[in-house]
Amino acid sequence: MAVPKRKVSKARRDKRRSSHWKLKVPGLVKCSKCGALRLPHRACKSCGSYNNREVIPQ
Repeated sequence: MAVPKRKVSKARRDKRRSSHWKLKVPGLVKCSKCGALRLPHRACKSCGSYNNREVIPQ
């Protein structure tokens, strides 16, 4: 069985892991009613509409 010859330093370990733990930018879409950017499949925060209907009264 393979055994490491030396301890891997924290800096070396973290450099290797850094590429997998990056945060992804959420895909934003324009609201069809007001044009504000919003997350897909969610109600718009600025006008309260979803699927061209008002679901959050303002």
